[in-house]
Amino acid sequence: MTKVLIAGGTGLVGKHFSKKLIEKGYDIAILSRTTKNENTLPTYHWNLEKNEIEKEAIQWADFIINLAGENIGEKRWTEKRKQQIIDSRVKAGELLFNTTKEQNKKLKAYISASAIGYYGAVTSTKIFTETDNSATDFLGKTCDKWEKVTDKFTTLGIRTVKIRTGVVLTKEGGALSKMITPIKIWMGSALGTGKQYLPWIHINDLCGIYIKAIEDLKMEGAYNAVAPEHVTNNKFYKTIAFVLKKPLWLPHIPSFIMKLIFGEMSKMLLTGSSVSSAKIKAAGYNFQFATLKNALVDLLMPISL
Repeated sequence: MTKVLIAGGTGLVGKHFSKKLIEKGYDIAILSRTTKNENTLPTYHWNLEKNEIEKEAIQWADFIINLAGENIGEKRWTEKRKQQIIDSRVKAGELLFNTTKEQNKKLKAYISASAIGYYGAVTSTKIFTETDNSATDFLGKTCDKWEKVTDKFTTLGIRTVKIRTGVVLTKEGGALSKMITPIKIWMGSALGTGKQYLPWIHINDLCGIYIKAIEDLKMEGAYNAVAPEHVTNNKFYKTIAFVLKKPLWLPHIPSFIMKLIFGEMSKMLLTGSSVSSAKIKAAGYNFQFATLKNALVDLLMPISL
């Protein structure tokens, strides 16, 4: 049985991904700061602050999937918080790399999360592809550091894949739950101009891309994990309202209010460009949810009845 070790396995994506892998017959273990978890999955201990990891974890694994990282939208971006966001990604990758190298472990592949923040907090008509350079703002620099650690695995002769992920849509929480709450009470509204793009992906498709990265030996390097349909913030909110059968009558929330509330983090909410899914489609991945309407019907209809 193929053995998959998941760092960040207790997070929103990790929990969903673990279930999908188990359904497909994979042997799963997770890395966690505590050896107790609600999923009762086999667990190895690690602690990034102490630079600790159970050595047996790496030896056990055929594949490592690294989903570890602090939630960038959870708290206001103070300088301390920004450093936590960076460290939670870079230190996780460094610890996994150093341990793999020390043990001379020949993994079948190392697959790491990244984010479309690689292209920066910018609104433009450009459609970004994997060949574009990283941006020089906070998000761009963070993703660049994250990916450079990931790329170290190539020096060990290990197939390495980077999944640049858009906004993940799921029933269990995350960004979508924050969007639908005001709409359900008739208080929803697009943000800023509403013209900024919001690259998104259904949780099932994100898990499908990770599974393809495990199984497809030809997959290497960076891949954008975003749905094919390009949607603006305004259209996103209108589609949610349509699916929930709720009116969207309030004017857009002004940018200056967003900046007052969220500070620097508001850039992530008020900007956005289209990101291409052409490379992952060319690799043979077929999206289950290629349009926002279909994705939202799947995710929201049960709770809107």
